[in-house]
Amino acid sequence: MSEVSQREPDPAAPRRPWLRLLPLLLAMAIGAFLFVGLGLKPKEIPSALIGKAVPAFDLPALPERPPGLKSADLQGQVSLVNVFASWCLSCRVEHPLFMNLKALDVVPVHGLNYKDEPQAALAWLDRYGDPYQRIGADRKGRVGIDWGVYGVPETFLINAQGRIACKHIGPVSDSDLQDKLLPAIEALRQGKEPKC
Repeated sequence: MSEVSQREPDPAAPRRPWLRLLPLLLAMAIGAFLFVGLGLKPKEIPSALIGKAVPAFDLPALPERPPGLKSADLQGQVSLVNVFASWCLSCRVEHPLFMNLKALDVVPVHGLNYKDEPQAALAWLDRYGDPYQRIGADRKGRVGIDWGVYGVPETFLINAQGRIACKHIGPVSDSDLQDKLLPAIEALRQGKEPKC
């Protein structure tokens, strides 16, 4: 019969039983961060640009669809800037609301066409309608980065001094329009701070 050798623990080696708990503690910490993240609302991400002048830019027009859009166009009256693209499905959801704003002449709406092919954007506007007074073609997305755009659609409310008053992330719903944007537009026209 062979004798199985058993190792005796070395009494001189330091004991660290807490090392066995390290993976469990690490898993609990990661779980806590994920749990907190579930409660966050991405549409309520604050923008560092609120209250600041719109970034300086000068975008060309889409072909056969002048004029383009530049920062100087966003001064003198309250306006909206809608970041959209033909490949954006959520943009289709909110688009009828912007068409309605144009029909009712509520507020000038300008478009920032984000990372889009010009012909695709023109075909999209032909199909769904064109609510925009001006459209700037941001083909490389550089101006969108300057504006802090996370993705499309996003909508910015600009005051008459050319400062960003509010930012809406994601598609604008009818309740967003009625409860947030329209009251904010009215507040700006009265010289008050909007609640966005």
